Amino acid sequence: MRPLRPVPRLSILALAAVLAVAGPALAQLLPASADSARDRLNASPRHGEWVSVPAPGGDAVESWIVYPERADAAPVVVVIHEIYGLTDWIRAVADEFASQGFIAIAPDLLTGKGPDGGRTDSVDRDGAVALVRGLAADEVHARLKAVADWTTALPAAADSYGTVGFCWGGRTSFTFATSDAEVGAAVVYYGTSPESEALAAVGAPVLGLYGGDDARVNATIPPARERMEELGKSFQVEIFDGAGHGFLRAQEGREGRNLAASSQAWPLTVRFFREHLGF
Repeated sequence: MRPLRPVPRLSILALAAVLAVAGPALAQLLPASADSARDRLNASPRHGEWVSVPAPGGDAVESWIVYPERADAAPVVVVIHEIYGLTDWIRAVADEFASQGFIAIAPDLLTGKGPDGGRTDSVDRDGAVALVRGLAADEVHARLKAVADWTTALPAAADSYGTVGFCWGGRTSFTFATSDAEVGAAVVYYGTSPESEALAAVGAPVLGLYGGDDARVNATIPPARERMEELGKSFQVEIFDGAGHGFLRAQEGREGRNLAASSQAWPLTVRFFREHLGF
């Protein structure tokens, strides 16, 4: 097995210095951080709206969808939220995918789980964490599959889609690729890897993006990478030295290292989806 190669700390620090000078111009090339998500959403020129996606058994999943401005059919990216549920930050990430030419849809997997059948916005942050931890894996899969199928059937959509997730959603993105043969590409942002036995069913290429200072998550990378290589499957791993867990959301953190990691991880993500979804 090839060793994991974190991006060197000196390279991260040098890049961080350049990014600090770039300032607002660079910010527009990346998704918003958590602190600026609402302002970026309010300023977006793209069409975003809430939709109710039918799911098996009479279920429905409230989802935020954003459309790109392009003349032809667009591939789909399903954006899977963190353990905090579907926040403004996740909606802003979806908006940024749309700016890159994808139809992006972010399902609220807490739909119907909150008080009086509410979704994420019906509870506080701690409440969302508790509800996400209580979600059943088979229901999560059924809802994600329903969202992917519904979105790729839209007149403006191509029939290819990928998944991307963050933290809890990162693991969910990887896990979904073990049980859905139609997913075209899966991106994992700082999410733990599935058990090795499940990886034989992965059909899609997987891109994993991790902070170097995230030992809990990163301890799960080597066994998954070794098994994926044994199986002849694609698992590209990038570890950004000095960056912490949740670096794309917390771009201001860790003395510029989170921003430096984000500035490398985001273009890799866009390029990966364009390569594998027939952009």
